[in-house]
Amino acid sequence: MNPHRAWTFTAWTLGALLVTAAQAADWPRWRGPLGDGHATPSEKVPSKLPAELKTSWRVPAGPGLASPVVAAGKVFAFDHQDGQETLRALAVADGKEIWRQAVDAPFTDSQGPTGPRCTPVVDADRVYVVSCKGELQCRSVADGKRLWRTRYTDDFGAVFTGEKGNTAGAARHGNSGSPLVDGDLLIACAGGMKGAGIVAFDKRSGAVRWKSQDDQAGYAPPVVATLAGLRQYVCFTAEAVIGLAASDGKLLWRFPVKTAFGRHVTTPVVLGDLVVVASHTAGLMGLKIESEGGGQKVSQAWVIKDGAMNFSSPVRVGDTLYGLGPSKDLVAVDLPTGTKRWNQEGWFTTSADKAYAGFMVLGGNVLALTDGGAIGLFAADATAFKELGRVQVCGANWCNPAYSDGRLYLRDAKNWQCVVIAE
Repeated sequence: MNPHRAWTFTAWTLGALLVTAAQAADWPRWRGPLGDGHATPSEKVPSKLPAELKTSWRVPAGPGLASPVVAAGKVFAFDHQDGQETLRALAVADGKEIWRQAVDAPFTDSQGPTGPRCTPVVDADRVYVVSCKGELQCRSVADGKRLWRTRYTDDFGAVFTGEKGNTAGAARHGNSGSPLVDGDLLIACAGGMKGAGIVAFDKRSGAVRWKSQDDQAGYAPPVVATLAGLRQYVCFTAEAVIGLAASDGKLLWRFPVKTAFGRHVTTPVVLGDLVVVASHTAGLMGLKIESEGGGQKVSQAWVIKDGAMNFSSPVRVGDTLYGLGPSKDLVAVDLPTGTKRWNQEGWFTTSADKAYAGFMVLGGNVLALTDGGAIGLFAADATAFKELGRVQVCGANWCNPAYSDGRLYLRDAKNWQCVVIAE
């Protein structure tokens, strides 16, 4: 068996319990069903990209940077509509609007459009959404009715000052890290400065189950993993990478990462007991989690200072990490050792390609949507770069696509759209 497919099968066997009521073809949250950028093994996937792709539908998009998600026959589009950050449900078949609900007043800064930046999360009959200003709402998938809400600033003492002052994390550019549904909990990086940096909610009622730490939020979502035998939530905050016990939020370990304005964006990647994060000045680093006495300890296993990934989250296939390097090159990194296996320069070829790509794993291949609006497919091959096609599909964007039933759902500054890439 192909080792990449063998790993994917194992990961899905072990991780299936983390997915609640998700259909096989759903892409219900940031980076897909398990939050790791992988499509389900049952998905039909392309072996190459044709020179031209079929667009099923386009729907005008309002400003914003939230990525699409797909669940229950709907595409959830979070953008700026009629002066509000607004959540809409669109039909997967034709993009027809099913419902829309205003969430919060919009936010603007110097580095992005006026509009939401946090990708929605769908879990069974509920959809969770966070505004730039930290308004967390739970709404009905069927009709968008609001079921419960909270606000990070009012309820947990989070700081939000926008562009004013030399502040870190979400206080500077708004909330963009999606919350995590795990079992009956919703884990959110609320950024409360008095013991509510990370908050666990009852996902159905909104009741607070536990609060932990004083960390201001960065821009990365939490992930769940079992490290050194303990199930935990890994959070990349504005100040550090931390591990919290899944049972009660107790701090298990902390690794400080100090950067200008807490610019920590990449989603943590886990291999065994290794946690990998990247930041624009700190570099790409692997953190080793080990048992120590009755607790845990963390140490830096390796760091690639010149491999700093800015705000494009990489994906893992087997023990290899694939992502966007600081020189706009595609890179493959051996995770156990932190050494580069290959890099491909010149793949980002247009003037619109600047510093971002949204990656996903489709079978044994990796698909990337560049910020210039091209999608490219290449083999998840640790030995060499092997391109399998590249085609322009949309305009400039900083968003990850969603994948469901052979169709790619994406957005740019003008449209939400559905593109067929596998029949």
